Amino acid sequence: MRTQVDGNEVFYGTGSGAPADDARTLIFVHGAGFDHTIWVMPARYFARHGWRVVAVDLPAHGRSQGAALTSIEQLADWLARLIDTVSPNQRASVVGHSMGSLVAMSAAARYAGKVEKLALLGTSAPMPVADVLLNAAKDNDQAAIDMTNTWSHSVGGSLGSSENPGLSNLAVGERLLQQAGPGVFYADLTACNNFKADALELIEQPTLVLIGDEDRMTPARAGLAVVDALHNVQQRRLPGCGHSMLSEQPNQVLDELAAFLPFAP
Repeated sequence: MRTQVDGNEVFYGTGSGAPADDARTLIFVHGAGFDHTIWVMPARYFARHGWRVVAVDLPAHGRSQGAALTSIEQLADWLARLIDTVSPNQRASVVGHSMGSLVAMSAAARYAGKVEKLALLGTSAPMPVADVLLNAAKDNDQAAIDMTNTWSHSVGGSLGSSENPGLSNLAVGERLLQQAGPGVFYADLTACNNFKADALELIEQPTLVLIGDEDRMTPARAGLAVVDALHNVQQRRLPGCGHSMLSEQPNQVLDELAAFLPFAP
């Protein structure tokens, strides 16, 4: 599907759903350098369980137009405008992975009336990025993709382990990052690196935090620190899972999301 935000075309996946007019809206927000395709499995599930699914490509990502936004706050403001555009009641629950989790948190703090529930996958607040990675991304160097892809997987995932037969998680992750336009990955990483966690105390919405025990990008201790900072929160640990939890343990992630976000009448 396509819509318009700030005069630019925005693409989003619907999970091939046909929601009722009064269906509640569920927005999926991807991480740095990625696009809506990381959400194919949960998007289809929730679309078939009554939700109005919006698995969005952020500006300059995937099939969405516009320039890459350079701060999490800008992305949160943009997300609020998207909610106004795609949700009939101008409210939505938001699921975010990595950078997307920061966008979700910032939107919940800044626009409490628009965000109903949050699910934060592979999160950390703040979310510092190593200088070596930032510098490589600034140069559009393949090394930035290699570092990110390697650090995003658990030991098993780095060896090629996948719950999907015939699929290489490492190869998929590399190809997705390679599709990002020049400067996009750097803009995303810079936004993550500059994010301040001051607004976490303002978040009152029910929140789920999913933590990979072998996450090297946003370590488990960082996810637990987010849990400690929030008021209305539950956390679930994924043993043996890295940062790329949507590819390494897709069924476990879906089970946790489905329990937290039940059928939407």
